[in-house]
Amino acid sequence: MAFVLPRTFTISATLKQAPKASRSAFRAFHSSPPKTSNFFISKTSNFSTSKPIAPALSKSQNVFRATFRRTYMQQAPPIAPTGDLRQRLLYGAGIFGGTLLAINLVFNRETREDGGMPVYERSYLNDTFLHTGLGIGIIGVAARTLHMNGWSYRLMAMNPWVVLGVGLVGSIGTMYGTMATSPTNYIQKYTLWTGFNITQALLLSPLMFYNPAILARAGLYTVGMMGSIAFVGATAKQEKYLYLGGPLLAGVAIVALSGLAPMVIPATAARTLMWTENIWLYGGLAVFGGFTLYDVQKVLHHARLAERGVIAKDPVNESVSLELDFINIFIRMVQILAMQGNRRK
Repeated sequence: MAFVLPRTFTISATLKQAPKASRSAFRAFHSSPPKTSNFFISKTSNFSTSKPIAPALSKSQNVFRATFRRTYMQQAPPIAPTGDLRQRLLYGAGIFGGTLLAINLVFNRETREDGGMPVYERSYLNDTFLHTGLGIGIIGVAARTLHMNGWSYRLMAMNPWVVLGVGLVGSIGTMYGTMATSPTNYIQKYTLWTGFNITQALLLSPLMFYNPAILARAGLYTVGMMGSIAFVGATAKQEKYLYLGGPLLAGVAIVALSGLAPMVIPATAARTLMWTENIWLYGGLAVFGGFTLYDVQKVLHHARLAERGVIAKDPVNESVSLELDFINIFIRMVQILAMQGNRRK
């Protein structure tokens, strides 16, 4: 189960640290220059300081010529370099390839002994990834729609404990309802699954306050991280990483407690809050990266059981776990990128 609820309010706290527009610039734009009153100036001084007409005429001609030069002889605006985007794409591809190679060398020294993935396992894994992508798409579209309708503001103004309780009930209820429904009951199954995705969107809509570039980069990094780990899990030896279930549950419990720390620990304990923030961010990345590896191998294990008729084929249930892994990794990526942007400023 994803522990994303306490960080809904961490998002709002991070948004409050964003630089505000300068009020002085706003006043300077709307304020007019001070006017000096000439009512008390004597007419004699005006006559004494008056200038000939000819110099004034030449001055007007100079102003007209300068305006003409500025209008028709100004330089073209600088063109943004086209290689910048290409370099970023190459940089991202290099990071993804290097991560994939490193993870494959470290964790995948023992490959499958059956000569490759069977057709049934590959089909089952593809169906699971398809439902995972559809679920993430539903969450993204629903979160964007809710944010445009003002839901994010209302959510951030609510009592955090109420949101925590209602969110947990909604998430856990729809998740277990989806898993308990038989895959042969399509309408109820997909209705509960859609409700689960919309519940996640209700809680994650405040992420739309962030810069779209940060969200895009976080999504790209999340896909790269999960893709490389899923590749390792799919090509590794059968049931090699299924033992990670117990240690990962202990790790997610620690991460969950660190996520609750800002709601309990006073703000004066800055050092303690800093440590809990690091545990939640970087410890959570490690834990849910491990969960991705574990869930992929669990999907393949269930595929072998379904092929023998022990259990029913159910890619919807398998996709729920991968969706939660994606959400938790994505949230942490967004917050890390936002913190890096604030430090650069």
